[in-house]
Amino acid sequence: MTPVETEFVTWLLDRIPADPRLEVPPGDDAAVLRPPAMRRTVVTVDMLTEGVDFILGPDCPPRAVGHKAVAVSLSDLAAMGSRPEAVFVAVCLPQTGGDVIARGLLEGIQSITAEHGCTLAGGDTNSWDGPLVVSVTAIGSVPPGRAWRRDGAQPGDLLVVTGACGGSLLGRHLAVQPRCREAIFIESRFEVHAAIDVSDGLSLDLSRMMQASATGAVVRLANVPIHADARRMSLLPGDTKSPLDHALSDGEDFELILAMPPDAAHALMAAAGQAPLDLPITIIGEVTAEPGLIAEDVDGTRTALAPRGYVHAFNS
Repeated sequence: MTPVETEFVTWLLDRIPADPRLEVPPGDDAAVLRPPAMRRTVVTVDMLTEGVDFILGPDCPPRAVGHKAVAVSLSDLAAMGSRPEAVFVAVCLPQTGGDVIARGLLEGIQSITAEHGCTLAGGDTNSWDGPLVVSVTAIGSVPPGRAWRRDGAQPGDLLVVTGACGGSLLGRHLAVQPRCREAIFIESRFEVHAAIDVSDGLSLDLSRMMQASATGAVVRLANVPIHADARRMSLLPGDTKSPLDHALSDGEDFELILAMPPDAAHALMAAAGQAPLDLPITIIGEVTAEPGLIAEDVDGTRTALAPRGYVHAFNS
């Protein structure tokens, strides 16, 4: 390591608090975790790249990037019904200003890990002449056989959505609030057959869950929870999408879609508004045996619903 990198790593290690889950803490060649007794380990990885997932600037300081990078991985853990335990963060820093960026990243990372009770267990730093890249590996835990999956939805299940969707680019795409506490509460009290988080778009992610389950869904358009940001975006000059269109396709809402037996879904609805479920819980439709998504209007008219959202493009 260069003297500058050595100095930064020393500074970093001094600021990572000890955690009983780490038998060998950060600073060695690898960390050693103590798995919680009688729980299974859940692992997820996400990579964020400047220019695609964020643009550094006055409205997006490094602290916000650190928060988002960890939050989107914690959202994946929430979609599995798992409890966050540890995160590992690897960063590729711009050679110019990288030290300042790294310190800001750490502030955001430590804030959200503290909020959700997990530990920063290690990672890696590198520098290059390109944009900022942040990769987070998050570790969670679940009771044996209790992890939520995408492939368990059953015909007759009701589709439940936490929170509201659409318009995330007005700021919520940076201030991500992963539904970890809500997922832990739901997993411990209600039967969930399948789950996914809304990262790329409500309709697109719902279609992914239905495809994994070899099922389809009817979505009652009047029930789709539309965020106030979606309504604001639809009023911006040049915007051609309705608030409903934004809710169905914008993505980066990081809410949960759950397929649940009807009695469990209604019981969950009844629990909404009470800690830790102090957010809207909405039934937006039901799972069908026929594949594909169907939109149902207020008058009962049904039409095909095309999955829409964000998909990374590759040039041939």
